[in-house]
Amino acid sequence: MTHDAAARKLVGKPRRSWLFVPGADDKAHESAARSGADVLVQELEDFTPPALRPRARALAKSLYDRWRAAGAIAAVRVNPLESCGREDLVAVLAARPDIVMMSKVAVPGQVRALEQATGGAFDLVPNIETAAGLIRTFDIVRASPRVTAALMASEDMVADLGTSRSRGGEELAYARARFLVECRAAGVEAIDCPYTFSDARGAARDARYAKRLGYHAKSLVTPAHAAAINRAFTPQAAEIARARRIVAAFDKARAAGRDRATVDGALIEVPIHAAALRLIESLKE
Repeated sequence: MTHDAAARKLVGKPRRSWLFVPGADDKAHESAARSGADVLVQELEDFTPPALRPRARALAKSLYDRWRAAGAIAAVRVNPLESCGREDLVAVLAARPDIVMMSKVAVPGQVRALEQATGGAFDLVPNIETAAGLIRTFDIVRASPRVTAALMASEDMVADLGTSRSRGGEELAYARARFLVECRAAGVEAIDCPYTFSDARGAARDARYAKRLGYHAKSLVTPAHAAAINRAFTPQAAEIARARRIVAAFDKARAAGRDRATVDGALIEVPIHAAALRLIESLKE
């Protein structure tokens, strides 16, 4: 099976939660497979010390097969090509990951180089980790038709901004909002930064905030957070019921010659009706 044929099998599979997993840690690999996260990412950068990278690369083939057998999408995050990313790619591309991510992307040329290095045959997901990368996100994600999503990092971003991470995430509020707008304008999926604290309640709250901003996907570094993230990005019964009421009320108003309707005290106009229709249509995928 070609990679493009395998990629077509991924169409329709959810990509709500993207779990980063240390590249050479067998116990972490097994825990990830049981987590329920939609996308499992073998992380070859900061989560894999340089001395362990050869072992992590050697594990790629059997690891991706096991993750796919568990129902997950198998991804890898390689180092920038300017460091040891090319060495990563030589090993992991033979293992046929579903998605190739690359850390510390700050200019479009890095994406074009990654596309060339991968032979143009893999879905690419650049990771934006600096202020310089953030303000170029639109151009970065448009640099290759293979880019299907982009991810905004948290720890490197706050370090570059000269601040520190907090549970409330106020220090990243602008960056998260801008990143989403840039990705949406470019027509690719925006993956929110991870919540890097251990408490599950905080992770759930942060995921709900991301959804409120407009995100449909979020990264994570703690397997126990996968369930809360998946729940946050899965339409709930009340949300679906309200969408159906919006469609029914708006259609009735239009049939009567009115330009808008009212549902639960809110004015329903064309954009809100369209969003409700999209939600209902997504349930059929």
